[in-house]
Amino acid sequence: MAASNHTTVTYFILLGLTDRPELQSLLFVMILLIYVVTLASNLGMIGLIMTDFQLQTPMYFFLINLSVVDLCYSSVFVPRMLINFLVENKTISYSACVTQHFLFVVFVTTEGFLLAAMAYDRYVAICRPLLYTTVMTKRVCRQLVVGSYMGGLLNSLTHTCGLLGLPFCGPNLINHYCCDIPPLLQLACADTHRNETLLIAFSVVIALFTLFVITVSYMLILSAILRIQSDDGRKKTFHTCASHLTAVTIFYGSVTFSYIQPSSSYSMEQEKVSAVFYTLVVPMLNPLIYSLRNKEVRNSFRKCIMTFP
Repeated sequence: MAASNHTTVTYFILLGLTDRPELQSLLFVMILLIYVVTLASNLGMIGLIMTDFQLQTPMYFFLINLSVVDLCYSSVFVPRMLINFLVENKTISYSACVTQHFLFVVFVTTEGFLLAAMAYDRYVAICRPLLYTTVMTKRVCRQLVVGSYMGGLLNSLTHTCGLLGLPFCGPNLINHYCCDIPPLLQLACADTHRNETLLIAFSVVIALFTLFVITVSYMLILSAILRIQSDDGRKKTFHTCASHLTAVTIFYGSVTFSYIQPSSSYSMEQEKVSAVFYTLVVPMLNPLIYSLRNKEVRNSFRKCIMTFP
């Protein structure tokens, strides 16, 4: 039926993580706890780095921005998720849905670029230590961070503008807890082939570029580590980038599982589970990974605790 014969959708209904009433309370408590830990750990990491002079280095400058991005893109979803567990009316307006999608794509894309910038920073620190302060100047670090945000903004604008050009005339049930692009495209009353092509093309290009930077950086880092004579030296050098490598593996692993699946095996239920991981769990884990595996952060935190009476 032609789109012109339908009423234009002005709101959507989010079906959420599950329709089983007995799980609503448990999920509410779990997600609330995850969000509280996410807020506390990321805000704590930002405050710790900003107040400790010894942490005023390029690596921690990137880490501050990573914490800001984690805070932002988890906050895009979680407050509404928690509210929807408590109310019967799980509607979201068309404009709020588009805004949620726009902000999510901005921040999740920016995180990918930031992780690539951090890999390059580790490469310069380990493979070119004598040139580190010359190469990784404040200006270069700011340019890398601004470039990361600009990349996220460009990617998000492309998909959001494409989404705004689609008619939505019913049904308006989104089988998800958020306004992600795959379930939204399923509800459009027009051909979405161009949107799907853009989604795949931009996702592949961004993923290949960032993973290329990360992979090449770590191949060169590994080569440098293997040339170190002492076992202690190799372990100490590898330990300086272990936190970042762990964060990269968790982030790209969850995003890949969510979006890069054969269409024949694509399941919205599987997608929702993996989406919970990279929208809720990853922002909580990142500051914990960097604090638990980083001696400088642990020492700074211990010093901060000791200053209190």
